Amino acid sequence: MKPLTSAQRQFLKSLAHRLLPVVTIGNQGLTPAVLKEIEHSLAAHELIKIKAATEVAEMRQAWTEEICKTVKAVTVQQIGKVIVIYRPAATPVITLPKSK
Repeated sequence: MKPLTSAQRQFLKSLAHRLLPVVTIGNQGLTPAVLKEIEHSLAAHELIKIKAATEVAEMRQAWTEEICKTVKAVTVQQIGKVIVIYRPAATPVITLPKSK
């Protein structure tokens, strides 16, 4: 997926503000089961929040990169333990602002 423009990223952040995390990465880390749940949630919602239960910022960043690579999504934002990712569905529900 191509990178988001700043306008698109801002638009998705505004939509994500009201969302609750749908997936939690627990003590076991980024397991195949967690990745499967993320894949399922993205297919249903396009834009999701993930909560990472670790205090280590580098670990959260590594998980974010691995998630996006595996499920072919882009990071919208990462604030503390909350990660917001986006991947358009086959028939998108969210209409992004046009790229310039």
